[in-house]
Amino acid sequence: MITVIAAVAENKAIGRNNDLIWSLSADLKRFKKVTTGHYILMGRNTFESIGRPLPNRTTIIITRNKSYFKEGCLIAGSLEEAIELAKEQEQIFIIGGAQIYKETIAKNLADQLDVTLVHEVFDADVYFPEIDTKIWKETKRESFKADDKNEFDYSFISYQKI
Repeated sequence: MITVIAAVAENKAIGRNNDLIWSLSADLKRFKKVTTGHYILMGRNTFESIGRPLPNRTTIIITRNKSYFKEGCLIAGSLEEAIELAKEQEQIFIIGGAQIYKETIAKNLADQLDVTLVHEVFDADVYFPEIDTKIWKETKRESFKADDKNEFDYSFISYQKI
């Protein structure tokens, strides 16, 4: 199963200046819980914004730079090549960035979308693609109010391909 996992604002914003715009403790904990032990696929810019391979996950970096190398990571020249490298895995997570999300959804490669919707509008330079309700059905939603560890109201939403 291929799952796109993302934190997305009400206006589809996901980042600015190659960084996250917000930090929600609950989202980070959930991301760690669901991706640990699995392959995570990401573009080079996303990897460089994180700065290191995430513990207890196999990192595949997608880049057109054929000489790119990062210790502890697998490198793929395309999204399809990255998926091929991980194909034996029961669960694969696509974790960004915007270009990789757009390509994954446009090529209909994901089985599931796992979205943290941040109930706020942000100024951004990268955005998540529109979720087409003719292709994706919301199957689960848990909503939470802001608190001392989470600055904004948010919802965890799961979508399955119809």
